[in-house]
Amino acid sequence: MKHDTGFSILTGNDIAVRLFKAGDVIFREGDEATELFVIKSGQVRIQIGNRTVAEFGQDSIFGEMALIDSEPRSATATAIADVELVPVSERQFLFLVSQTPYFALKVMRVLAQRLRVTNKTAG
Repeated sequence: MKHDTGFSILTGNDIAVRLFKAGDVIFREGDEATELFVIKSGQVRIQIGNRTVAEFGQDSIFGEMALIDSEPRSATATAIADVELVPVSERQFLFLVSQTPYFALKVMRVLAQRLRVTNKTAG
């Protein structure tokens, strides 16, 4: 059995995806935030102002802060290459967490890892 390190559980064939072309803005800093996204394919750049803070590829999540603190988007997300995204609403997120506690742990690991990177670059 293949060990799943990403979030591919959320990107099965029967899942509805949103498509963005290279260069499309997925969301802007300050936008209302109601869902996180899993990248089914493609690449996404995260920027704060004009500074690129991260780039993510297949099976990565982004926008997860939205479901944790209900604040507006803290960054802008842009498709670098054509992207297929799986949106995850708060209701779906809570369902996944209740059904699969390991899913919550994976999200927490992502948050912790990103916080460490932010702390290192802020110093």
